[in-house]
Amino acid sequence: MATAIKAFVKSDWLTALLVCSRCSKRLGGGFGKSGKKSLAKALRKHLELTRFRKARLGVVEVKCLGICPRGAVMLVDTRQPERWRLIAAGADLAVLIEELGLGSDQPAT
Repeated sequence: MATAIKAFVKSDWLTALLVCSRCSKRLGGGFGKSGKKSLAKALRKHLELTRFRKARLGVVEVKCLGICPRGAVMLVDTRQPERWRLIAAGADLAVLIEELGLGSDQPAT
């Protein structure tokens, strides 16, 4: 019998944040110090995630999640897939990271 999985790729992620790319595109930025970065890029920079697979968590832009809020971006934390979050443009990333429990001194579990 043939197996469906050909190989595995190792990752150090403990969780992943899924960010709707369509919401981000509609906003045209709205995050970061200058307010011109997408939510995914701003989160990666704020959390200092430089090595993609070797980072402690992943921030991944996904296609449309089907909920298109005005002035906000949809975010799904894979640790709580039942709780989707609307992140308003210009939201304080430090507060968001604290609410998600992803502080730099805490492990993302």
